[in-house]
Amino acid sequence: MPTTVTLSSKNQIVVPKEAREKLHIGPGQELLVLTKDDRVVLIPRPKNFVSRTRGLHKDIWSDVDTDNYIEQERKSWKG
Repeated sequence: MPTTVTLSSKNQIVVPKEAREKLHIGPGQELLVLTKDDRVVLIPRPKNFVSRTRGLHKDIWSDVDTDNYIEQERKSWKG
């Protein structure tokens, strides 16, 4: 459910309790701030980016022999 927050005189906002609980964030937690056209997106900063992205898009590679693919790519670099 959308919640409205107000920008303070110091350009700060308070993340609503419901959002903090849902995202399991609290004092000292770093947030990534992304700007997208006319909006701002706050995302909890992962403690480990490698762990966070592990397995991303694995379905794309499920039927590909990755060892062969890498070998062919490397051969193409040699000209």
